Amino acid sequence: MPGPLEGVRVVEMAGIGPGPFCGMVLADLGADVVCIERPGTERDASDITARGKRRVAIDLHASGGREDALSLIAQAQLLVEGFRPGVMERLGLGPAACHKLNPALVYGRMTGWGQTGPLSGAAGHDINYIALTGALHAIGRPGESPPPPLNYVGDYGGGAMLLAVGLLAALHEAQRSGRGQVVDAAMTDGAALLSALFYGMKAAGRWSTQRGENLLDGGAHFYDSYACADGRFISVGALEPKFFARLCELCGLEDEFCAGQMDRSRWPLMKLRLADVFRTRTRDDWCALLEGTDACFAPVLDWDEAPAHPHNRARGTFIDLQGVVQPAPAPRFSRTAAAQPMPARVEPLARVLEGWGAAATAGAEA
Repeated sequence: MPGPLEGVRVVEMAGIGPGPFCGMVLADLGADVVCIERPGTERDASDITARGKRRVAIDLHASGGREDALSLIAQAQLLVEGFRPGVMERLGLGPAACHKLNPALVYGRMTGWGQTGPLSGAAGHDINYIALTGALHAIGRPGESPPPPLNYVGDYGGGAMLLAVGLLAALHEAQRSGRGQVVDAAMTDGAALLSALFYGMKAAGRWSTQRGENLLDGGAHFYDSYACADGRFISVGALEPKFFARLCELCGLEDEFCAGQMDRSRWPLMKLRLADVFRTRTRDDWCALLEGTDACFAPVLDWDEAPAHPHNRARGTFIDLQGVVQPAPAPRFSRTAAAQPMPARVEPLARVLEGWGAAATAGAEA
C-alpha cells in the first residue's frame, strides 16, 4: 500500500537530529522524500532515519548547486531544513527565493531556539532547550542533578513531531488557499507545549516544583519503577484506585495499605513497602503474576529485549531492515497502510526531476 501521504513531495536538507526524523516519519507515511546531501556522503542501514528516502548529491557551494536544489524545491510541496537561522538565506535557498518559484511551498524550519528571539543564533542541543522550558528541572530524583532524558523531549517530541504536525496543517491550508508559508518549529516551543499538563497542575496547586513529590515524577508509590530480586526492574502505573486495588490484591497487600493510596503523607513509607515486596521475586516471576492484568504493570525491557516481547511481536512494533532491528512505522491506518519502508537509495537528480514531471537542469546527470 502507498500510505496516506502518497503523492506528497518533500525536499529535506540533510542534517542531524529532528529534521531527518521528521523526514523519516513523512516517508514512513508514504510521502516521496528526497534528501539533498553533500557529494560523497556515506550512509548504511544503521542510519534508520534515512529509510524510505531518495538521496540526491548536490554541492550547494558549487556552481550550479543552488539551481539544482531550486529545481527540486520548485516541484515540492514540503521542505524541511534544520540549519541555524540565516544559513538557507546565505545559500540563496531561503523562503523568499523558494516561494518566488513555488508560491504554494510549505517551508518547514527546525531549530532549537526558533527563528527569532535573543538566543536564536546561539548553538545548543536538546538538553539546553528542555532546560529553558522547565521540563528538565522536573525530571529525576530529589536532591540529584536532572538526568538527560535521552533526546526524546526536545529533538523528537517537541521538535520533529511538532514540525510534522505543522507541516501537514500548513499543507492542508495551502490546498485551499494555494499559498504556502513558513513553519517555525522551535524545540523550546515544543518542549514547553508538551509540558501543558504540568503547568496546569501547578496552577491548580496539584504540582510542586520539588522533584519526587508529585503524581508522575516518582513521588507516588503507585507510579514508579522498582528493582526485583534478580536486579532487573518492573514498572507500575496504578493511578486509579481500582487499578491500585488490583495491584495490592495480586501482591498480597492488606486492605489498609490499599486504602491509603492518596494520602501523600504516607507515600514515602508506602514506596518503601512496595520496594520490599518487589525485591522478593524476579522480574519474570512478577511478569507471570501481573502482566496482562489491570494492575497497570510492565517489565522494564532493554533495547534487546523489547523487540522480542510477545506483545511487540504480535503487533509488529519492530521490523528488521537489512539486518537492523528498528521501530516500525506508526501510527497504523485501516485503509491506507504504508508498506514496509525501503532502505535509503541514491538517485541521480535528473531521474528524480523526471519522476516529478520537471525538466533536468543543465548540471544534472542522467
